[in-house]
Amino acid sequence: MIEAEAQRIGLHTERDVAANLVATLPGLEDHLPFIACGSHVDSVPQGGNFDGAAGVIAALTVMRRLKAVNAPLRRTIKLYALRGEESARFGKPYLGSSCLFGKLTPSDLDTKAENDGRQLRDCMRGVGIDVDRIAAHEVLLDPKSVAAWVELHIEQGPVLAARNLPIGIVTGIRGNIRHRAVECIGQAGHSGAVPRWLRHDAVFGMCELITHLDAHWRTLLERGHDLVLTSGIVATDAKVNAIARIPELVRFAFEVRSQSKATLDAAYELFLSECAAVSKERGVTFRFDEKVEAAGAAMDKEWVERLTASAASLHLPSEAIASGAGHDAAVFANAGVPSAMIFVRNQNGSHNPREAMDLPDLIAGIDVMHAAIREAAMQ
Repeated sequence: MIEAEAQRIGLHTERDVAANLVATLPGLEDHLPFIACGSHVDSVPQGGNFDGAAGVIAALTVMRRLKAVNAPLRRTIKLYALRGEESARFGKPYLGSSCLFGKLTPSDLDTKAENDGRQLRDCMRGVGIDVDRIAAHEVLLDPKSVAAWVELHIEQGPVLAARNLPIGIVTGIRGNIRHRAVECIGQAGHSGAVPRWLRHDAVFGMCELITHLDAHWRTLLERGHDLVLTSGIVATDAKVNAIARIPELVRFAFEVRSQSKATLDAAYELFLSECAAVSKERGVTFRFDEKVEAAGAAMDKEWVERLTASAASLHLPSEAIASGAGHDAAVFANAGVPSAMIFVRNQNGSHNPREAMDLPDLIAGIDVMHAAIREAAMQ
């Protein structure tokens, strides 16, 4: 539908080597670095209607407005509808944008899907992606050819709703370190026959680990560090365990996020040291799958100022805000492309079916995005 609408309004469309959809509005001076805008088109299981998609629609609307008034733009503008930003199936985010800058590793391409075990490289090849070029770390998009990346996205937290603001201007994006599956391994036994001092309870070991990490989290926050920590999946095997059986194995996910690389690394080292301490205390062991990292990023100061000024000129209240969630903007920024983001208020958080962005708020974000891109494209 995005491609059909882009073609209907007279934009040239194509699929790049990574199978991202690209729509182009030519400028008068095609030798100048172009302005890129857009977002991602994938979601997560039980996701809502607006995560990613709102940003693609916003970029298309900006380009439609500019084309309709036949504005004398010096710079070309390109819309990117990116693949696999969430990549919930593989656990590796930013697939479409990472491909552009040669950032996927052979290990990434070997990652297996959780639902059917297929490797990422095979799934990519199945949708027309030139995997050999991706595997060779070929840079498909020269960062110097891009003047800016501008992305609109729903806020995935409650700040704008709590402050009663329609939009926010993003200052930075948290990076993360993840393990999709950590196993705490203990020893099974009869719940009534094994006393505490002889137990090797996997669930109690995991719970003690999480409790210790929560205490560290609070301390780091009190010291002014930016940090969030989550274990979003916890499971024992119901086919093996029973109410009267001490569990010998529990699997859980681990994720830590921060805008600071130093804080991120320190929190991960605390995680490993606490695993060692709990192992000794509880007589359990921890086994880890491969660590997955995604870098954080700072947004371009000039573009933050431009978006803020555009909002003020439109008499729209806004607020500088950090992004707790990851976005393709981080990949563009870390590749050397000046990057910026606009958040739109969203009542019920994100990654759930109750995402609740109001249309007037989206229009407000599009108005700011349009004003800023139009100004930059004329320079």
